[in-house]
This record gives sequence, C-alpha cells and structure tokens, in this order.
Amino acid sequence: MTELSVCVGSACHLKGAQNVVYTFRHLIEEYGVVEKIELKAHFCMKMCACEGVSVRFDGKAYSIQPEQARAFFRENVLPVVLG
Repeated sequence: MTELSVCVGSACHLKGAQNVVYTFRHLIEEYGVVEKIELKAHFCMKMCACEGVSVRFDGKAYSIQPEQARAFFRENVLPVVLG
C-alpha cells in the first residue's frame, strides 16, 4: 500500500490543508484505489516556510496549493498506484 500524507499543522491548515485532504479522499474513492493508497494526516512536516500545503508521496515532499490537489493526484499519484 502506498502512503499519501498531508500536513495538517497550523501553517498548512491556514493554507488549505483540509481542502487538500478532502480532494484526495474524494479522488481515492472516485478512482477506486482505496485498497492501494493510505491517506494520512500529519501534524507537521517541517516545511512551514513553503507557500503551499506540505504533501509527502512516494518518498518525496511536495508543496501544493489546494486548487492544484486534483492535478497533483492525477499526475503524480495515479501513475504510481495504477502503474
């Protein structure tokens, strides 16, 4: 199972972490990959200075805006879990 983590600490919360989590949860269900992805929330990923919400996937750290969450999932997550 692949882990997809979203920071929900104070800084990321203010940047829209809840929207990112909601979007990822919806897409995981929409694409039927519930058994392949474990969505986790972390209190702090130590990337508070980044402009976006901190996300970790496949061993890599990303900073994304909530409006980028859908594209990020389709471009980065789906190819790995469906690959």
